[in-house]
Amino acid sequence: MTSHLSLRARATSPSATLAIAATAKRMKAEGIDVVDFGLGEPDFETPPHVKEAAVHAIRDGFTRYTAASGIEELKDAITTKLKRDNGLSYSREEVIVSCGSKHSLFNIAEAVLEPGDEVIIPSPYWVTYTEQIRLVGGRPVIVQTREDDGFRVARSAIEPAITPRTRAVLLNSPCNPTGAMIPADRLKAIAALAVERDLLLISDEAYESMTYDGHEHVSIASFGDAVKRRTILVNTVSKTYAMTGWRIGYAAGPTDIITAMGNIQSQVTSNPTSIAQKAAVAALIGPQESARAMRAEFERRRGYLVGRLNAIPGLTCTKPDGAFYLFPNVSGFYGRRADGPPIRNSAEMAAYLLHKAHVVLVPGIEFGNDGHLRLSYTVSMDALTKGADRMERALGELRS
Repeated sequence: MTSHLSLRARATSPSATLAIAATAKRMKAEGIDVVDFGLGEPDFETPPHVKEAAVHAIRDGFTRYTAASGIEELKDAITTKLKRDNGLSYSREEVIVSCGSKHSLFNIAEAVLEPGDEVIIPSPYWVTYTEQIRLVGGRPVIVQTREDDGFRVARSAIEPAITPRTRAVLLNSPCNPTGAMIPADRLKAIAALAVERDLLLISDEAYESMTYDGHEHVSIASFGDAVKRRTILVNTVSKTYAMTGWRIGYAAGPTDIITAMGNIQSQVTSNPTSIAQKAAVAALIGPQESARAMRAEFERRRGYLVGRLNAIPGLTCTKPDGAFYLFPNVSGFYGRRADGPPIRNSAEMAAYLLHKAHVVLVPGIEFGNDGHLRLSYTVSMDALTKGADRMERALGELRS
């Protein structure tokens, strides 16, 4: 029988991180003691005042459709936040609220890309970027960063990749999966390149609040009006406020693009959840102490785990500038074996650690780098210790 699936459906891969999370949940349901470093989800509770805002919304009957692109109150909260934290001025018409930043990014792809258009993406990259671009007929063009340079992209890597079909450059700083931040001077040079070559800039700033060692997040849209006019800034309440399940993300950018995104969204999802929008208002303009406390705890965990991993012979781990991920290099163990055949790649290494040590990690190949694994330190210190102990023992059993 001929398949009824479209070519794009057959070509689309499921989210690797969500697939790993499902495996971990299944093992836990079977009674296996699993340490889950797989999913990028804060282990903190949503702040109480944010929950209370949602409860009030329900009690007040705020449970019906809203404007497709978000309520004005939330758009005002977003513009307030962007001015307060990023020094950027936007109007309501330049802001759209979507069902998470992933949804915002897909709206952008739908709004600005024609079949065959190219988007330059630094590697390692979040797994969703490439899949979304392909879904709309675009072509992701991958440029490599270097581990010995902290995985920080530079203009010199992007410029040679530009062709007549290049439409945009997609940046993520701090980065998932490496935690790398693009220094301000490099961002400024990339911004200048975009102006010179008439390119759009898509800036995913989901982890902006999680920066360490005195690093300060800088939005690329802040480098003057010429840059801001071609930048689509994407953010979310998911990470900063531990609101992953609330599904509220947003984008700010040129009015024509934001309007087009809203038109597309109106035909696909209608509005984001009304109750979650009220909660997001409270998150953005309410007390910020919980976000600062979460950041401090992640910095503590990062320091501990980087030290533990770098103490394992054969493994190296760059200390990230931000986010809540580590991206350790495990390629030194390739070709070694325990009881079975030799481990050849990151997928086989992740499988080995899952079944041998009951530790969940995501293969680096999913992020464009097969020599590494992604590890999320959004678990307790006890779990970090247990997971590091198990990894050390399991890796120590591998023999040439």
